[in-house]
Amino acid sequence: MPEKPKKKKFKVDRTENLSDCLDRMRAEGYAPVRRMEQPVFMEKDGKRVVDHQEIIFEGKLTEE
Repeated sequence: MPEKPKKKKFKVDRTENLSDCLDRMRAEGYAPVRRMEQPVFMEKDGKRVVDHQEIIFEGKLTEE
C-alpha cells in the first residue's frame, strides 16, 4: 500500500459546510493546520466580479 503524503489540501465543496470538510479530513487521517481563502471570479457585463470565496484547508497527517 502506498504511503500517504504528509500534507494534503482539502477543498470545501459548495455542497458541504466547513464541519463536513473537517470530518472528511479526520476520516482520512489528517488534522487541519492552515485555512486559505481565495476569490473565484466570473464575467458579468464585461467585468470580472467575485462569484464566491473558495476555502481550502491544508491538513497534516496525524500519527497512526
